[in-house]
Amino acid sequence: MIWLKRSAIAILAALTVLFALDRIFPPPLERGETVSQLVSDRRGRPLRAIPTPDNYWRFQAHLEDIDPVFIEALLEVEDQRFWRHGGVDWTGMMRAAWTSALAGRVVSGGSTITMQTARLLEPRPRTIPSKLIEMFRAHQIEARLSKKEILELYLTLAPYGGNIEGIRAASWRYFGRSPDRLSDDQIALLIALPQSPEVRRPDLRPQGADAGRRAIVAKLERLGYLNAGRAEEARTSQMPTGAYAFPSDAWHATARAARGVRGDVRASLDARLQAEMEALALARAKEAGREAQIAILVVDIPTRAVRASVGSASRDIAGGWLDLTAQARSPGSALKPFIYAMAFDDGEASASTRISDLPKRFASYQPDNFDRTFRGDVRVSEALQHSLNVPAVLALDRVGPERFAATLALAGAPPRIYGGADTEFGLALALGGAGLTARELAILYAALGDGGRAKPLVWTAEEEAESRSRKGYRMMEAESAGEILSILRRAPTPEGRIPGRLTAEAPQVAFKTGTSYGFRDAWAAGVSGDHAIIVWVGRADGAPRPGETGRTAALPILFEVADRAAYHLGGDGDARARLMPERRHEADGALQSFDHSTAEAPHILFPPKDAELWSGEINGAPARPFVLAGRGEGKLRWFIDGQPSKIDDAGLPVWRPERAGFYAVSAVDEEGRTSEVRVRVIGIGGS
Repeated sequence: MIWLKRSAIAILAALTVLFALDRIFPPPLERGETVSQLVSDRRGRPLRAIPTPDNYWRFQAHLEDIDPVFIEALLEVEDQRFWRHGGVDWTGMMRAAWTSALAGRVVSGGSTITMQTARLLEPRPRTIPSKLIEMFRAHQIEARLSKKEILELYLTLAPYGGNIEGIRAASWRYFGRSPDRLSDDQIALLIALPQSPEVRRPDLRPQGADAGRRAIVAKLERLGYLNAGRAEEARTSQMPTGAYAFPSDAWHATARAARGVRGDVRASLDARLQAEMEALALARAKEAGREAQIAILVVDIPTRAVRASVGSASRDIAGGWLDLTAQARSPGSALKPFIYAMAFDDGEASASTRISDLPKRFASYQPDNFDRTFRGDVRVSEALQHSLNVPAVLALDRVGPERFAATLALAGAPPRIYGGADTEFGLALALGGAGLTARELAILYAALGDGGRAKPLVWTAEEEAESRSRKGYRMMEAESAGEILSILRRAPTPEGRIPGRLTAEAPQVAFKTGTSYGFRDAWAAGVSGDHAIIVWVGRADGAPRPGETGRTAALPILFEVADRAAYHLGGDGDARARLMPERRHEADGALQSFDHSTAEAPHILFPPKDAELWSGEINGAPARPFVLAGRGEGKLRWFIDGQPSKIDDAGLPVWRPERAGFYAVSAVDEEGRTSEVRVRVIGIGGS
């Protein structure tokens, strides 16, 4: 009885030690979690394979995606009792030891798939102590994983030569395809390779690969798995060279889609549209020259899914390795629609509100129009369509630059101020005085196309359904967003382009361009049906490209993108709603003029309204310049067709016409109020 007690105590102590060892030294299963990623598009078409951080090609294996014939053949050769043993096949171990003793050499190691998996997780020299550790680890693995999970882990880690690990990586490298359907010769090669991966690599040692494949074919034939005809065909099939490259399309976009995801990724991208956008960007960049780069974003408005994202025209052009959709740049005038939208929300203006486009100083800031001319009183719609600067600054002054910046930030597009001691947002924000990325502009323009609701961009197919139900942040009212879209759709189209509303099949594009200070960044942003589109053209280093504006460099590309997006992706009811016939709303009450002050505008005394002025010679003497006269609050400033008048030696505003024809003469008082008369000049050049 004593010996029974001692035996029981000994067994209990041994079990306790084993339990403690199992908990203190668990198997390192985490190595199987470090895998490469295969990023496919929304329909499952492969786009790009991304290696592990240590530069191995190792894709996570899933049995349902692997040819079941391969699985059966593998277990016939490597581990016939895999589904029945508990990690160590003692019958197989004894048989391997007996056959090796008879042969006088090691014929078979007797290792199960689970033991081989343990060795792959912890590579060790092939010694008896190592074998004992593998057996212990095999039991640990069997206690933690199902048989299916163990087989998938083995097929994820199995070595296939060089930095190729796992069945999926091997199939891509050697056959150029996934392992869902394999031929007999491919099955035999993929079983033979892990046994001696460096000796049997088909790309480096085709003779060794052929010998290994023949050995497996012979074994499968001997086991009755292959008949004589299939075995002969498998033996004589051409050996692959291993020259297939892993897919590497959509470099920047797939990197963003794969961020924070383990294993394979189904991106929201559309492979066909993505390929066309990359080709378009490269072609237009080559035409632009001077190390020009191009970035393009196409976003599906209902889901905010990114359908195409081109981070650069080419990685062979300077700065091409950067994802330029994620680099903050000055947006130029691309933010003006959102300033006016907020003014519409506040009841300060509507599309038909009159607003002043005349020189005006705001403290130390005095904006100027791009063409350095002024147009007097204009409608808000005209100011936005022609991207007039002074009206936009007037609107931002009324809305408040800090409030406008806060609204952008809450929408997901925080403006950035770089350099200088002043970090407060000023009125220069209306003209691109802060940095935004193309992705952030896409958020804003997608909100414009979705009734004013801003949501984050979506990069994976899994997130799309969630995005539809997400309410988002309302940065403007739906009526204001619709009015802005209507204004932008009527903006002058690029040269040679018929407006979409006049063409039956062409997409109607509501767009805005932007050009940053010094011609560093050219932008075009817009809404076309179901899609928000952003195009940036410039140099990655921020160097200027004199004369290249958003209208000339980026807008033609945006219209090409709109055409191709409509062709590949189409639209739905939401798109048709965004393309409804336009309605212009006339202002009433206070909205008739953006200036709400009660003081009277200046009164022009000379020249009188609709006057005809003689500016020819009188008795052979040249005509004297006209002296402009009027009365108003403070000193008046005078403009002829938007250009400041000259001042004579006496300090009086004078005007000497240089041609015959009609002119607009404007007077502006110190509060920015304006009056205008139209006159006709005759007597010059025979008039």
